[in-house]
Amino acid sequence: MNDRLMTVAQAAKVLGTTERFPRRLIAERRIVFVKVGRHVRIAESALVEFISNNTVQPFINRSRFGAVA
Repeated sequence: MNDRLMTVAQAAKVLGTTERFPRRLIAERRIVFVKVGRHVRIAESALVEFISNNTVQPFINRSRFGAVA
């Protein structure tokens, strides 16, 4: 396993949020995490997977823009 383990602070920086958000994801078991003693770490791959699973693709309704269906 060559996956980098990140602290909650590092994960928050990647997500562009405060530390509270990744801590909530951990508490709600919405992201995979690792317990190292009493410390919590998030694998870089788990963070990438979380981001890709929660990425919303745009939906373009052509009729809304005046195109004929």
